[in-house]
Amino acid sequence: MTRRSTRLRAEPQDADADARRCDSPGCEAAGVYRAPRDRSLSAWYWFCLEHVRAYNAAWDYYKGMGPTEIEAHLRQDASWQRPTWPLGRLGSYGHIDPAVLADPLGLLDRAATRRRPPPEPTEAPPELRAALDLLGLPWPVEQKDLRARYKELAKRYHPDATGGDRSSEERLKDINRAYSLLRQRVPPRRAAPQGAPAAAG
Repeated sequence: MTRRSTRLRAEPQDADADARRCDSPGCEAAGVYRAPRDRSLSAWYWFCLEHVRAYNAAWDYYKGMGPTEIEAHLRQDASWQRPTWPLGRLGSYGHIDPAVLADPLGLLDRAATRRRPPPEPTEAPPELRAALDLLGLPWPVEQKDLRARYKELAKRYHPDATGGDRSSEERLKDINRAYSLLRQRVPPRRAAPQGAPAAAG
């Protein structure tokens, strides 16, 4: 990164440079440094290096202005001394070119998407897959479907229904463990938005 020099530089030489003397009273040195006479920045003094430094140190842009004038000037500086007006006062209100509002990168859509609830995952979490396979259920699954499937399998493999078959008893233990895991992990059904019809079931 280059550093800007703070040293004063002499103005380019011109035809009057040799004859020009410092405008500071009593100074015979050459006047090679320009300094403004007033705020208009249209008329200039010419000083030697010593006197331009002294002039710049004492320069007061707001000299002669009252507090109200200074305040008004500072407010104008906020808009670079250009006039301002309320939006829609120049005839453009209501006639906006659609190309100006184009959103080719989808930034506005992304902002709206952040407010939507995240979509449900389409694949079951790895730790639930074995339990789902054992119960023969798809993913995602709702609590009511989980309960209905569990009741169906519990009846089928209950010792009273199988005559005390040992393998059926072990299968029922696995079903109980799978049901317990899924019941804790399957989220409850989301309530329908207000005004939306409830799903039949």
